[in-house]
Amino acid sequence: MERKSISMVEQNVSRQTKASIAAAAMLSFLGILVETSLNVTFPTLTREFNVTLGTMQWVTSGYLLMVTVIMSTTGYLTKKFNARSLFSVAIIFNLLGTLMCATAQVFPVLLTGRLLQAVATGISTPLMYHLVMSLIPQRKLGTYMGIAAMIISLAPALGPTYGGTMAAFWSWRGVFIVAVPLLLLTAWIGEKNIFLEADGTQEKFDWIGLVLLSLTFFCLSTAFANGGNYGFKSSRFAWMLAAFSGGVLLLIGHFHFSSRQILNFKLLLNPLICLRWLNFFILQFINIGISFVIPIFVENYLHSSAFVAGLILLPGALLGAAISPYAGRLFDKHGAFIPLLISSICIVAGTGMFFILTPILTALSTTLIYLFLRGGFNFGFSNSMSDASTQVLPQQKADVNSLFNTFQQYAGSFGTSVLSAVISAQQIKKGASLAILTAKGSHFDYGILLILALVSLATVLAAKHLTTKTDKSKTPYI
Repeated sequence: MERKSISMVEQNVSRQTKASIAAAAMLSFLGILVETSLNVTFPTLTREFNVTLGTMQWVTSGYLLMVTVIMSTTGYLTKKFNARSLFSVAIIFNLLGTLMCATAQVFPVLLTGRLLQAVATGISTPLMYHLVMSLIPQRKLGTYMGIAAMIISLAPALGPTYGGTMAAFWSWRGVFIVAVPLLLLTAWIGEKNIFLEADGTQEKFDWIGLVLLSLTFFCLSTAFANGGNYGFKSSRFAWMLAAFSGGVLLLIGHFHFSSRQILNFKLLLNPLICLRWLNFFILQFINIGISFVIPIFVENYLHSSAFVAGLILLPGALLGAAISPYAGRLFDKHGAFIPLLISSICIVAGTGMFFILTPILTALSTTLIYLFLRGGFNFGFSNSMSDASTQVLPQQKADVNSLFNTFQQYAGSFGTSVLSAVISAQQIKKGASLAILTAKGSHFDYGILLILALVSLATVLAAKHLTTKTDKSKTPYI
């Protein structure tokens, strides 16, 4: 009887476990949904708060930067604190941030609210995966991980349409107001069902590494924000870029001499992991960056509404979410090269079309090209990290996940900072209409993305050459 009971526990997932995972997933979903919904409201927000695009972009890039910092700590936090406590903290931060944003009358209050929401998302997303990996039996782990990934993929698919609909038929504040009752429902479900104790750890937290990593990321993002507000020849851009360089040197010194390391950068000494990491970073830079540029371009140059701008991104995002499972099966069957090659070719073609056709783009052509580009992104994104994880020992997989996910978040923040700075630097110039200046800035952005897409393709080809060379060296002589 006891043996049968154990077998049932191993095979079945309780309602409480499902509800606990659902609560963490819903909290992550709401964080990402709100983050992606705001991009289409930026033209409205810049006018209402009387700030430049270079300043307003901190609502997104600052949010992603904070998520990056918090995610770099979650490996330690999930060992130190029980899951319910972490969930409660995330709920409190999200509710406070949401209420501040919904009632903000000045930009600093809006930004502060977004940063509080970022803390919540930075905790809840890793917590969701932590619950899945801790509570789901091995034979069902893949299914639940896939469901979790699908939930996360749906948020950016629906975000722009949600934000555009709110802005068109109500107010941008509706983005936050609607989230409040959903957060309260999520809090109720989570508080009733999340009961996972921490494993405990004797490790000491790497506070110095966290501070240096945060300052380094902040300096680079601020440098480009200053470039957008004051021009790339300004002293403010140069000084922040110099501060970033100094931060990198201090970070390298810390990781070289300290036994505590918030992230395991030594993994990048493996050439194949380094190539996959670089490709992973570039893909997310392009993905988040272009989802910022397109709404600005569509609203300011094509003179479409925020609602239309959101709808333009929806088909591509839904296609990408649908492609992800197939791309994973392709990886399982044929390895990394084929899906990553398809990914890079599609993204090179997509960014190339955006760059060449900028002056004659329409809402329809933008939708179709983005559809093509987003499909390419989803062929390569998760497979880059999956292939990297196969190159390490089992006990190092958590380090790979932490390193890749931290820089995934920063890629989105940095991409938004750079691309918004380019458009903003054009918009502050005189002698042409806002529409023409926006189109010119967008054209430069598409050129940057095309160059990065070519680098992505180069990493895939270099990794193929590396693995082929390695395989030949392992071939025994007969």
